[in-house]
Amino acid sequence: MLNVGRFSLYARKREYSRRTLDLVNESLVIDMLGLVTLDWDRLYRWQRDPSAFGGPDRVRLEECGINVFNPAVDLNDPNPFYSTQDWLRKWNRFIDGNRTSLLRVNTADDLSRAKRDKKAGIILGFQNADHFREPGDVAHFYSLGQRLSQVTYNMRNRLGCGCMAPADTGLTGFGASVIKEMNRLGMAVDVSHAASQTARDAIEVSKKPVLVTHSNCKALNDHPRCMSDDIIRLIAAKGGVFGITSIRQFVRAQEPVTIDHVLDHFDHAIRIAGIEHVGVGSDTDLEGRDRRGLPGRMDIEGLDNAFRMYELTEGLIRRGYSDANIRLILGGNFQRALKAIWTAPEAEGQAS
Repeated sequence: MLNVGRFSLYARKREYSRRTLDLVNESLVIDMLGLVTLDWDRLYRWQRDPSAFGGPDRVRLEECGINVFNPAVDLNDPNPFYSTQDWLRKWNRFIDGNRTSLLRVNTADDLSRAKRDKKAGIILGFQNADHFREPGDVAHFYSLGQRLSQVTYNMRNRLGCGCMAPADTGLTGFGASVIKEMNRLGMAVDVSHAASQTARDAIEVSKKPVLVTHSNCKALNDHPRCMSDDIIRLIAAKGGVFGITSIRQFVRAQEPVTIDHVLDHFDHAIRIAGIEHVGVGSDTDLEGRDRRGLPGRMDIEGLDNAFRMYELTEGLIRRGYSDANIRLILGGNFQRALKAIWTAPEAEGQAS
């Protein structure tokens, strides 16, 4: 203990309150768009040779306070049916080769199991649905471990329109049939990158909660990747959860951009949707995006490292949130929604 009520966390110079440490360490913490690494060469090395995962990378994962990650990507491949299968098989090899540290999340029970067994739970998802050639393909990818899919990425696909598409013509008939099959099997529908009408249509078609795993509030920043209040309300009305990112340009259009601006998005979304329908989808990894040397800044100081959940919790405490509500934001809300979504086919068949 360095100061009264303040504690240093592992090798970090930053100190955290005992309340923050207890909240993170005792909660189920879910980052619904959290990458283990954005260093693709490093990830490919782990996938080829799972024994290569260790040292500082393993320690960082163990100490970050996040129990469950959804490391979803868009592969941007001309043959997504095949490349997506290959991606899933590589992830399965990596997870199977590191069973003392990693757990593939197949069911809602696996979320709490990851916490209990002190493993990093991995939800296998994708930020596009262009690998589904027909509704029957959903079952094939489910069998490989996929448990979540965005309807679209940024542009138009066979299901509907992304937020950067020139026109938003809404969800297609094919998209509706895929969503119905996802509902039947228990695969989560994500509309984070969907254009407005496509998102509305997907929420209406789905019989189960729909997720926005990673976005921000358009009312605070009029960016194409941000969601309007009416869509946030529709997500909540369906039982879904709105995950908030810490991507600089999504949070605020002008400088400076700080953690307090991220907290403004939490405050706004909670006013719109209610405390039971907001969570975290950081859209970054455990080291931050800016270290990769890409043009422009994406990170926000304090949320650009492995300890971002502790930093976020400190901020939520400053904003006056109760312990119970902070636990919901950190993971309880996504846990509830995923439990409702991931219904076994046989259970759903018996209920119908």
